[in-house]
Amino acid sequence: MTESKAVHERKHVWRNEFLLIISLVVFVGVVYVLDGALKPVFTASTLLLTGVFLALVPAAIWLVFFYMQDRHEPEPKGYVLGVFALGALFAAAIGVPLIENVFRVSHWIYTNTLSTILGGILVVGFTQEFLKYAAVRYSVYPSSEFDEPTDGVIYATAAGLGYATVLNIQFVVSNGGVDLGTGIIRMAVVALAQASFSGITGYFLGRAKFESEQVWWMPLGITLAAIFNGLFNWLRSNLSQTNVSLSGASANPWTGLVLAAIVAFATTGAVLWLIRRNLNSVQAGK
Repeated sequence: MTESKAVHERKHVWRNEFLLIISLVVFVGVVYVLDGALKPVFTASTLLLTGVFLALVPAAIWLVFFYMQDRHEPEPKGYVLGVFALGALFAAAIGVPLIENVFRVSHWIYTNTLSTILGGILVVGFTQEFLKYAAVRYSVYPSSEFDEPTDGVIYATAAGLGYATVLNIQFVVSNGGVDLGTGIIRMAVVALAQASFSGITGYFLGRAKFESEQVWWMPLGITLAAIFNGLFNWLRSNLSQTNVSLSGASANPWTGLVLAAIVAFATTGAVLWLIRRNLNSVQAGK
């Protein structure tokens, strides 16, 4: 690693992150409108296959932007795809079974506010954020391809989207398919949330590798990501229950999407500001 590269600001990374958010929102709107206008009729198998295909779309969009910028600033595609796959593997092999089968979260997490918040942070949040961290830390992190702080955000985002893809596929399969309108909204929310919180961990990973941080630095990063994860899910569950009638409360998925987009923009902007501030400090001290 050369010192000049370590302090280089890679603007395409932030463009890709913001474009991912905008593109997902636009894609959701297009699918929702087409579903309402065309009212397609699916068999059980085609509905399932369509749902699985849609679950892959968020990661595909991000990878398209990633490949588009590659001709200007080459990236190790194999490493990024590998971290994406590892994030997905950790979700399928460890995260989902641990949360659903060991902690049986779905049976108790929404029983009251305290359970939702604490369970969302201490069980769901820490499990998901640690596994996404592990997908980067124990794969590409020690290699020469992780050669500047911003790489932490790139690889962590890949791991987060891999994790989100498995969560979305699990949702589709467990429901035997999904309604296209509300289903695509949920998938976009999950992808935006997982990618956003991974960005926090990615920032801490980048700092941890290239600066002499204290032993508590990475635990702090994972903890912050887990807290935001849990609070987001609690807030989304509250905001989504907006329509109340004699038959009970009905979910409004659009509020979750709006919240996810706001959180994604805010998180990405905050991480961008922190990295820029850190790079400016390094350059000023040279």
